[in-house]
Amino acid sequence: MAGTTRINQHIREVQSVADGKGSTRDKVITQSWARCIADYHLDPLVLQEAYIVPHTQLKEHRERLDKLIRTAKYGLDALYRQVADLGYVLMLTDAEGVTVDFQGDTSLTWELKKSGLYLGAEWSEERAGTSGVGSCIYTGEALTVHQSDHFDATHAPLTCTAAPIYDVDGSLAAVLDISALQSPEPKASQALTLQLVTSCTRRIEMAALMNAFRKEWLIRLSQSPAFLDVDPECALAVDTDGRIIGMTHSAQRLLSGIQGSDWRTPSSLLGHFFSDFFNIDINELPALSRALPTEERLVATTSGELWFAHAIAPQPSSVKRRKKVVSGSLSVLYGDDAKMADLATKATTLSLSDLPLLLNGETGTGKEYLAKAIHQSSSRKNGPFVAINCAAIPESLIESELFGYADGAFTGARSKGKKGLIEQANNGTLFLDEIGDMPLSLQARLLRVLAERELLPLGATKTVPVSFRVLAATHKALPDLVKNGSFREDLYYRITGATLALPPLRDRNDILWLTETLLKKIACRPVRVSNAAGLLLERYDWPGNIRELENILQFALAFCDGDELMLEHLPEQLVDARKRSSKCSDIHSVDETLKVLEACEWNISQAAKALGVDRSTVHRRIKKAGIKRRYDTE
Repeated sequence: MAGTTRINQHIREVQSVADGKGSTRDKVITQSWARCIADYHLDPLVLQEAYIVPHTQLKEHRERLDKLIRTAKYGLDALYRQVADLGYVLMLTDAEGVTVDFQGDTSLTWELKKSGLYLGAEWSEERAGTSGVGSCIYTGEALTVHQSDHFDATHAPLTCTAAPIYDVDGSLAAVLDISALQSPEPKASQALTLQLVTSCTRRIEMAALMNAFRKEWLIRLSQSPAFLDVDPECALAVDTDGRIIGMTHSAQRLLSGIQGSDWRTPSSLLGHFFSDFFNIDINELPALSRALPTEERLVATTSGELWFAHAIAPQPSSVKRRKKVVSGSLSVLYGDDAKMADLATKATTLSLSDLPLLLNGETGTGKEYLAKAIHQSSSRKNGPFVAINCAAIPESLIESELFGYADGAFTGARSKGKKGLIEQANNGTLFLDEIGDMPLSLQARLLRVLAERELLPLGATKTVPVSFRVLAATHKALPDLVKNGSFREDLYYRITGATLALPPLRDRNDILWLTETLLKKIACRPVRVSNAAGLLLERYDWPGNIRELENILQFALAFCDGDELMLEHLPEQLVDARKRSSKCSDIHSVDETLKVLEACEWNISQAAKALGVDRSTVHRRIKKAGIKRRYDTE
């Protein structure tokens, strides 16, 4: 009853403001309420549940903001660690209000999703009414929408504090929001939250500017010499002609104030000379480097303000663009195959960061080999590589195997407890093979570990901090599993910083190279492959991929006494498969037959076996080609 009364009171207040009557609310709130009714035609009497965009639409929103998500990752993780214990969740939305990154308590997933504090939730004013994100997008200002400040009474229990993140060209790129399901009633209780979120967005903008303009002059500004080199208030980028080509939002406001223009029109600032705003020429910028003490690096604006400045010179670029070199660990994965070469180049680049990677490919394509090679090429190569087959560990044991257990957690357990596999990967790489087969109950616990970088062993009361790079692999289509509810969407985005797809063996052009490589590994002596056997291996469909190839070579070596692996050493399944495929299609059969005959040195019996046909068919194709036989070795 009390809840219904509060809702009715809230609705009456919203209607009163819409009718032009006064209110004790902040002006930014009452103006938003008025927009919701007049511009968006929202009805305060109609209570709306949170809207989560479809998965495919969310993927598009995330892809458009991918670069910023990666740039912001460290800052967002650090911020969430500061507020997680206070019951807050962290949301990063794009300029349309769609949540593209999210961190929150996984034990409250249902409540958070229902309230819209979740990945994929849309918080635009047009959709959700007055809210932290929506009103921040409209005003371009950091603000708090607290409890009944929300237009829709459904959101009245929430407190939401949001700050904008601007792109280097001054346009709105994203919004960072810290929200909670419950909070103290006074709005002033969120003052510290507002400071935290604005400080974080300033650092994210600074990182984005530094990353975008490494080849240009960067000028960082602060009103305190003590903070100039560690936490400046604003920064801008200047090209070699002295024109402003990029800026953080704080710099945008500073320049607009000097110019006397509206900060909401960044186009009036970009392209202007730096000397239009500061009493210093582009040629004097080297004097603002760290060669001088901080206190001596003072510049004056044309309006008379004094700022401490730090100028960072452009990074030199080489005359010739160097070709990316595939690292040694990854170069051993392929021979003369363009698809694998492209994959290895991408993997080499991605191995240099801690970005989580999803390795996708059919069973047996070598996903674990690729994971190990990425680990060996990374900065964590001196740490452990721990592989976990999520489909192989019994569900009754998987929790204790992954998270370990404390002393005395089980009757008869080892006295000192046991480190779980995740903890064993500390300072190294954690490889989660067949991640698509992980039970939903374990997905929630894994998500918490990945989000908070700490785990709680079974029976323990104290968490254990962990640091590792996550590589996951699957032969399944995880987006489909997300859609049918068997794989958590938030976990999917935690493990998919980028996806590397391994081609099936039948699509590779280096099967003979791979065969020779495997033979060196598994044979106790030098063994080469005959032409006829090589042809059959190249023409086989390989449903089991590299794993099947390795098994077949093991089989062949058991029957091969010499130093050459012959056609007769290969299992009949290859010949039978070749016969079936030859019955399905006879395209280019004559040309193919001639090639096989050349490889078999015109041995009719061997050629027939390699082609999967009988000897009479080979004779008929030779006759059809109008060629007289050179040999007829039986």
